Amino acid sequence: MAVLVPIIVELRTALSWFGITLSVFETIVLGLGIVIAVLAWAAWPPSETAEAGSVRSE
Repeated sequence: MAVLVPIIVELRTALSWFGITLSVFETIVLGLGIVIAVLAWAAWPPSETAEAGSVRSE
């Protein structure tokens, strides 16, 4: 999760280039949203059709 901190800071910087300014509170809310999305993705059960390997069957 610590790797998300520089990504969020750089996202805030990139948005400022387009005239979109985020307050510190908005940045924290954005960061929490990203963390929740990553945790939800990690906790989501794999689909039944997913195989153990990453090799596609053709």
